[in-house]
Amino acid sequence: MTINHRTALITGASAGIGAAFAHLLAKEGYALLLVARRTERLQELAEELAKKYNVRCDVCATDLSDPTAPASIIAYAQSKGIGIDVLINNAGLSGKTAFADTPWIKLAAEIQLMVTAVTELCHLVLPGMKARGWGRIINLSSIAAFSPPGASLLYTGIKSYVLDISQSLDMELKPQGIHVTALCPGFTHSEFHDAMGTRDAANKLPNILWQDAEDVVSEGWHAVMSGKPVCVPGTVNKIIASSIRPLPVTWQYFLGNRLNPFKEH
Repeated sequence: MTINHRTALITGASAGIGAAFAHLLAKEGYALLLVARRTERLQELAEELAKKYNVRCDVCATDLSDPTAPASIIAYAQSKGIGIDVLINNAGLSGKTAFADTPWIKLAAEIQLMVTAVTELCHLVLPGMKARGWGRIINLSSIAAFSPPGASLLYTGIKSYVLDISQSLDMELKPQGIHVTALCPGFTHSEFHDAMGTRDAANKLPNILWQDAEDVVSEGWHAVMSGKPVCVPGTVNKIIASSIRPLPVTWQYFLGNRLNPFKEH
């Protein structure tokens, strides 16, 4: 491991894909600023990585559904003298109840977490990246961005936005040494479905559809370092994504309405 004097900010870092990114980047010698809601989990991970890889690990426990969170994270980094060279926008969730029956405060929190905070953090880290002439941003989209919309879900629309905005930013910023990649995993072994209460439905899906977080992260990191604006990890996911996108809109609507594995029938 070689210390490279660059720092990565990772949101949703306490478990799953976020924690896997933390391990990979620490192994690569990056200092880390880990962000999630669970202070104790963050501290444990930071201590583990600092000891194992001899890198600096700072933590900032905050809830990105709070509109003040992105600015407070960057203010914290600045107070510690930390410049952000790598941004991993990983934090996310998905609602599982009918849109009309969900309190607006919960819907607004979902949008804040996965649309506004993602976009704002990109905007906040870019001045430093542009000044240094180097930066890497990975925004967690999903194979859902290629899929038909799901009944009641904001998730597919949100992940489609993340896919599109990542490509737009990459077009703008690549000439300045900054790569932006939309990482679009499919079903990934993590705590996501436990947190969303969809574990029983997820367990019924075929094993061939699942990937380990470490494999997703490895492909995503290789993609952003190679300058690829979109990464769909895994052969099965690539086949699914490439086969769904060309379908007529009416067919996508039908499939999204009929084949959503998490829809309550």
